[in-house]
Amino acid sequence: MSRSPSSGALVLAACLASGSPLAAQWVEPPGQGWVALTTYHQDTRDVYDLQGRKDTFVGAGHVIATASFLTVARGLTRGVDAWAQFSFQRLRFSDLTGESTATGVGDTRFYVRLNPLLLVGMDLPVAVRAGVKLPVGDFDVGSDQLPLGDGQRDWEIMLEGGWSFYPAPFYFMSWAGYRWREARDGGRTDFGNERFFYAALGGTALLDFKFAVEGWYGQTPVFNNVLAVGAERELLRLGPSLLLNVGPGQLEVGARIPLRGRSLPAGEELVLGYFTRFGG
Repeated sequence: MSRSPSSGALVLAACLASGSPLAAQWVEPPGQGWVALTTYHQDTRDVYDLQGRKDTFVGAGHVIATASFLTVARGLTRGVDAWAQFSFQRLRFSDLTGESTATGVGDTRFYVRLNPLLLVGMDLPVAVRAGVKLPVGDFDVGSDQLPLGDGQRDWEIMLEGGWSFYPAPFYFMSWAGYRWREARDGGRTDFGNERFFYAALGGTALLDFKFAVEGWYGQTPVFNNVLAVGAERELLRLGPSLLLNVGPGQLEVGARIPLRGRSLPAGEELVLGYFTRFGG
């Protein structure tokens, strides 16, 4: 059945907005690192429209999106580490006209992170991270399928910071960054560059916990050589989680709760993840 391009873009955006936040920490020592596997699940009939109002999808639309992210980080040398993130997605969108689905590998991200203060003899939890998203997931698909990627590269840079409140059992971490999104189809499609931020307070109070807030703000996109004024994508959400010690790592159970947005699905997400260190 025929699917509108906007439906596919919205469902894909649900997964892209689910991208693992990649916990900001002190730069990993050489030979040490961590592995994290996180899955996000969203099942919703709600959407933020072009004016930022929360409403139901036109035509009884229904989004079910599940995205899993495997992230590996390892220290390369003092003050420098590298990360790789791989994704797998299962998408479904249905409405009165029919149903579209997609299952498969999504886009892949690579990062390098540097603590510049070490160059002047200061060992503080501040870092600059730069990375690239490479298009792996299918974008050009049939009319009854959804895209697994945007079909173009992204370039990112961000400033990270963190702080431990030791001896109190709490910590704070945050970052803010900018994402340059390359155009595709000879410039006919440009999803628009994006600003983003993430901040979280975590620690122990009976149980280990993390409470995060994150935002994502896109510029005006271009579709078919037309500037789509009013179609900018934005999202602000909360992310409460509980962390349970299981085996050599921690199990994360949480949610992501949207507060406001534009041109994106508006449903809550369930979060399930596992984090463990190696080389230490």
